[in-house]
Amino acid sequence: MKITFIRPSMTGKQSSDAMKPLVFAILHSLTSKEITTAFYDECVEKLPEDVDGDAVVFSVETLAAKRVYSLAKKYKQGNENLKIIMGGFHPTACPDEALLYADSIVIGDAESVWESLISDLRKDSLKPKYVSENDVMLPFAKTDHSIFRGKKYAKIGVVQWKRGCVYNCNFCSIRAFYKSGRAEREINDVINEIAEAKEKIFFIADDNLLHDRTKLKVFLTELAPLKKKWGCQISINVAKDPEILNLMKKSGCVIAIVGFESLNDETLSGIGKQQRVTEYDNAIRVIHSYGIMLYATFIFGYPSDTLDSFDRVYKFVKKHKLAIVNFNPLLVMPGTALFDELHEQDKLIDNQWWLANTYKYGDATHYPDNITPVQLAEGCKKLRYRFYSLQSILWRSLNPVNIKHLLVFTLINVISYVEIRRKQRLKHGGDGRR
Repeated sequence: MKITFIRPSMTGKQSSDAMKPLVFAILHSLTSKEITTAFYDECVEKLPEDVDGDAVVFSVETLAAKRVYSLAKKYKQGNENLKIIMGGFHPTACPDEALLYADSIVIGDAESVWESLISDLRKDSLKPKYVSENDVMLPFAKTDHSIFRGKKYAKIGVVQWKRGCVYNCNFCSIRAFYKSGRAEREINDVINEIAEAKEKIFFIADDNLLHDRTKLKVFLTELAPLKKKWGCQISINVAKDPEILNLMKKSGCVIAIVGFESLNDETLSGIGKQQRVTEYDNAIRVIHSYGIMLYATFIFGYPSDTLDSFDRVYKFVKKHKLAIVNFNPLLVMPGTALFDELHEQDKLIDNQWWLANTYKYGDATHYPDNITPVQLAEGCKKLRYRFYSLQSILWRSLNPVNIKHLLVFTLINVISYVEIRRKQRLKHGGDGRR
């Protein structure tokens, strides 16, 4: 029996910032060695025209759903006996839609149901749905990274300690996927994986590293002797915890992704964020003082946003010389509380915008209250171009914390400069048109 794993890109094109998708290393390790496996990652290589064997397994994000459905149809036509299996965030949020294109889907994380799915595949008795409880995390010994051999990813390792998030932001697909549940690995397993990795820089792919302060102290203390550099996603509340920040600094943290989201308290309350805008200036100064660069995210398109919101955010990020910033139109993701709310209010531009032939990267997905969808998309585009202009990159490089990590700062800004201009307004689905 042969199984082919495929990670699709949202447009059928490759990118220069792709990192290793851990899900395939995990599934590969759970698959019997008697079964032949193949893996293709469209983010770093072209996909085959045909797929032989017994099954093809797709991991499906909402932004890549249209591309996956097109590939599933194509591969099925070339091999009518091929079983199409899909998992990931999108099939979990839209199972009935996914089953129009798949023989079987996995709802939730795949680890706990993979053995059963493989057994049914052998017997040609696949069930339409396999439902996971999302409470399983594998030890390091069962994560087989050999599946990535020979593929040209960014020179950054990826590791995951925990899944799920304690917060309840209404736009977040992570919360929709995991609900209130969370799962974690043993600290020693994670430390061993990092120690064994060839990469000197790595990213901790947890949704929020600041889940359990007591365990985080242990983790950071054990991480420090490895002398590696790393980045993570973490709550802005870390600025109030000098002990954790000091341990992050000592263990090699160079950059932290923080969701600022808005400079309007009304918007933050509506999202479900607890922080307030008056806290931002000091939080940035504190985090920078520990030698940690900031990767900030902002979202536009909430009811309180106006045309002035774009310029206000730009002045803020320029003042603080932030290392990296994402300026995103609000993506209304299926399965989230926000999607249900805007669907009920008839504010979605298309109820299945991810499948719409008109949707392109960077487009708005809903009708905002005080600006038009075109103004929303253009406002974010202009911010991206301004922030990642050569003049802006040079200006921000003068921040002492960015100078300290100048090589990393330069690399991520150059990649962002290239990728933003390449992806903007690129049509989804894989035809390559703009």
